[in-house]
Amino acid sequence: MVETSSGWRSQLQQNNRSLMGLLTTRRALVLVLSVVGFALVFGWQATTVDSTAFLRWWSVVRPEPLMRAEFNLTDFGGVGDGKTPNTGAFERAVEAISKLGEKGGGQLNVPAGLWLTAPFNLTSNMTLFLAEGAVILGIEDENYWQLMPPLPSYGYGREHNGPRYGSLIHGQNLKNIIITGHNGTINGQGQSWWTKYKNKLLNYTRGPLVQLMWSKDIVISNITLRDSPFWTLHPYDCKNVTISNVTILAPVHGAPNTDGIDPDSCADVLIENCYISVGDDAVAIKSGWDQYGIAYGRPSTNITLRNLTVRSEVSAGISIGSEMSGGVSNVTVENLIVWKSRRGIRIKTAPGRGGYVRNITYQNVTLDNLRVGIVIKTDYNEHPVGFNPKALPTIENISFSGIHGQDVRVPVRIHGSEEIPIKDVSFRDMSVGLSYKKKHVFQCSFVEGRAIGSIFPAPCENLDIYDEQGNLVKRSVSQNSTDIDYNI
Repeated sequence: MVETSSGWRSQLQQNNRSLMGLLTTRRALVLVLSVVGFALVFGWQATTVDSTAFLRWWSVVRPEPLMRAEFNLTDFGGVGDGKTPNTGAFERAVEAISKLGEKGGGQLNVPAGLWLTAPFNLTSNMTLFLAEGAVILGIEDENYWQLMPPLPSYGYGREHNGPRYGSLIHGQNLKNIIITGHNGTINGQGQSWWTKYKNKLLNYTRGPLVQLMWSKDIVISNITLRDSPFWTLHPYDCKNVTISNVTILAPVHGAPNTDGIDPDSCADVLIENCYISVGDDAVAIKSGWDQYGIAYGRPSTNITLRNLTVRSEVSAGISIGSEMSGGVSNVTVENLIVWKSRRGIRIKTAPGRGGYVRNITYQNVTLDNLRVGIVIKTDYNEHPVGFNPKALPTIENISFSGIHGQDVRVPVRIHGSEEIPIKDVSFRDMSVGLSYKKKHVFQCSFVEGRAIGSIFPAPCENLDIYDEQGNLVKRSVSQNSTDIDYNI
């Protein structure tokens, strides 16, 4: 009996060793094939405009669907051939999910295919899940896009008086909304909209691609948004918004006003791990336009942007404003890369805006191949009829630290004015390589603040100079000094 047991164990050990060897060999083979495959795909992708987005997507851990009752778009008559309108299918699916709120809601799965649709609304407690290869396509004919009242903090459509076009995917007064997937795409097919806008053939303001209004507890992740008619992703007066692992694309030229993400009068927002390359600001934090924004009075506050790679050859990587009349405060931007863009990070406002921009922190920012790195502009004069030019905004407590980069023509241009002086600005740990040989590259006007420790290029004379330990070295003799030169 003992002998039999011993023999059995010996055989088992030999089998285990053989099995482990086989598994190890197979794992090594799989690893080698995976590395080779990735290298081949990367080599192909690296030649395309979306290569960085592809790398970001590759690293994303694909989410498991939330445990909600699941529906498939095809169950409601959806046809993914790129030609058949699916508006009715989306509407029927959303209607079915709207009845499940007390049971946790429902998930609409959009499988691989081209799903043409006119605009449709979401419902509370809903997950919109886009599979790999799923593309929701917006119908190009504007007659299918419903008209909506103007946003109360803007007074009328941003481009025309009166109403505005709604968004392709829309929601109002919702809660517990998730838009996610395996990197499926929502495509606004904006080319026809851009052409009509440039030729002045539209009578109303273009609509965003995705707009959620007066809603809370929103998660948008692991999808691609592209070619929006207007602003791409527009949370309006929303709370508790997370946008993560999202790729947003539009042509860097010829796609007017295709901002990437515009949190507008929103609170408690996290935007992280995104790649954005568009025809306007990659991210623009807003809070209403002049007298309408002042009256609406909803600030954008408690917003964090981190781990973003962005590009904007027409505008800026990260902007605050110019519509900021309800106020913007408590914003942190960290671990940001802005590449091949006109401007890096920008705050823009003007007399007539009112409101405030305060408690803004930028840290660990890389600027690569830009015309202007850091911009604060106080004469961005684009106003609705009837604005009050005496409504002056305030800008204060703006901090820049860990600002590095190369090939930047003008690293800093801070243009305050006698009406709108810029207060309490600080720079620490800054070194930006220049593409312009003259010394006039750290420009200031009506600025009060500090340059702490090592700063390159040399800071303007408006700023007090401190050493690394925070000891005052030299007090500014002229905070109102002006050396702004837009010709550089």
